[in-house]
Amino acid sequence: MTRQICRIGHIEDLSTTSLLQFTQKEKKNSPPHLVQQEMAGVDRSRRSSSSPPPLPWTVRVQLAALSAAHRSDGSARRLLFYLGDLHAAASPRPDAAGVRSVDVTIDASRGLWARVFCPPTNTAAAKLPVVVYFHGGGFVLFSAASRPYDALCRRISRGDGAVVVSVNYRLAPEHRFPAAYDDGLAALRYLDANGLAEAAAELGAAVDLSRCFLAGDSAGGNIAHHVAQRWASSPSSPPASLRLAGAVLISPFFGGEERTEEEVGLDKASLSLSLARTDYFWREFLPEGATRDHAAARVCGGERVELAEAFPPAMVVIGGFDLLKGWQARYVAALREKGKAVRVVEYPDAIHGFHAFPELADSGKLVEEMKLFVQEHSSNHEFL
Repeated sequence: MTRQICRIGHIEDLSTTSLLQFTQKEKKNSPPHLVQQEMAGVDRSRRSSSSPPPLPWTVRVQLAALSAAHRSDGSARRLLFYLGDLHAAASPRPDAAGVRSVDVTIDASRGLWARVFCPPTNTAAAKLPVVVYFHGGGFVLFSAASRPYDALCRRISRGDGAVVVSVNYRLAPEHRFPAAYDDGLAALRYLDANGLAEAAAELGAAVDLSRCFLAGDSAGGNIAHHVAQRWASSPSSPPASLRLAGAVLISPFFGGEERTEEEVGLDKASLSLSLARTDYFWREFLPEGATRDHAAARVCGGERVELAEAFPPAMVVIGGFDLLKGWQARYVAALREKGKAVRVVEYPDAIHGFHAFPELADSGKLVEEMKLFVQEHSSNHEFL
């Protein structure tokens, strides 16, 4: 029997009937101390969701720059964005935190590569879990070398004691659906066949492919879901050595033609995202002429939900000021209806993209939550 964990700090912030229903069911089987924590969280959440949360000035400056790189219709000023998208170089020499990195080629024919991060370790022979990470950016922006994502993956590698493989998948609109999913699946097949042998020589890292986790934020969370579903539903011959132990979806990017209550209510308060931008990203990524009800976007639309039996346990991270949280709550409810193990981690004051700002306390808390998730499902062989 799989153990399902639901951590919801503030239920009312989600304001989604489906999530409330499964949470109430969960409470019946929860230890008393967890129920008390959840109820205490409800009391603290009673404040207006129309006003944005207080943020450090450094974060506000970066969000203002991001907004300047978008037009009023949500489309990106690509030249302006790329001028501001500074890149970090990989280096096998330890950084200040002891993390080393190297770039590896996955498929030269399509320009597919990944940046591999190795945490400091005292035992060279120790096999480490692997976190395959997909960056956000609406399928259109950023790369594995973008400074915010290079820094984030370094924090995850050190904090979680894992080798992080940040996939530089191809971007839309030059490479529309299903290019990003194809690249994610190719990265897993590469790992299964090579076991990071190319990077291991430089980094001295041995990996345990039976403890492989997918992770991603925003569009990367969407990719993590679809790649997990593809991998879990495609048996390999001979059997793969890589086994998905879990998936971490951070503020995943889902949607549909319908406007949720949260999308309308948080359109102006979200700061880092707007309805105009989400619509633009879907137009750039989905096939020409497709609507937002396409299966890539609306993964939790009733009969559309298809999950393989081997779909891994999931951790879904939801921000209280993320206008996508209604879709994320539906996704959690859909997983549970399918009998899948789900841990929900909610940060009531978090905006979309909060994880990329280390000055925000919730960003550090997220790394710790990921560590707990990786540890739990690394030792729980029921899921391997």
